Amino acid sequence: MLIPTKSFFVRSKREKKRFFSEGGQSIIEALVAISFLVVGFMAVLSLLGRSLSLNRSSTDSYTATYLATEGIEVAKNIFDENALRRDAWNDGFAAGDYEVEYDSNSLRENRNRFLAYDSNRHVYRYGGSGQTPFMRIIRVTPVGQNEIKINSIVSWTGLGGGSFQVNLEDHFMNWRN
Repeated sequence: MLIPTKSFFVRSKREKKRFFSEGGQSIIEALVAISFLVVGFMAVLSLLGRSLSLNRSSTDSYTATYLATEGIEVAKNIFDENALRRDAWNDGFAAGDYEVEYDSNSLRENRNRFLAYDSNRHVYRYGGSGQTPFMRIIRVTPVGQNEIKINSIVSWTGLGGGSFQVNLEDHFMNWRN
């Protein structure tokens, strides 16, 4: 059996000196550790902010793509309506820039207006109080006697001030000949 001696409980002067001289080193280590934690948290917050910004940017791109697609679909519906009424296949499609809404049955003169979001009906329209950064133009270009090119162009300004644009193109033919 080991019996503790006096030297076991009492530290020598040398050990005491070494113990107390390392006390300041602990504070420095703590400051370095805290610095690493702060830098790590700042990096996480920076990435989170960037992620939210990119989320908004991609949402705007999707919305603009759907609005441009809607513009092509409205033009197609007008062509189909001409066929049903037995009007000229290209009736109402003179060369130029136009505006359309989802329920349009004709092209309207372009007035460079922004679309507004109607939150009650969940549609984009011209006029109203919920103005958006999106502007849509339907550009009609006759290609020949039996072909018309339609460009549905949606442009907007993003949060950072950058200008963006989606341009969808479709060609319509006189299939009734």
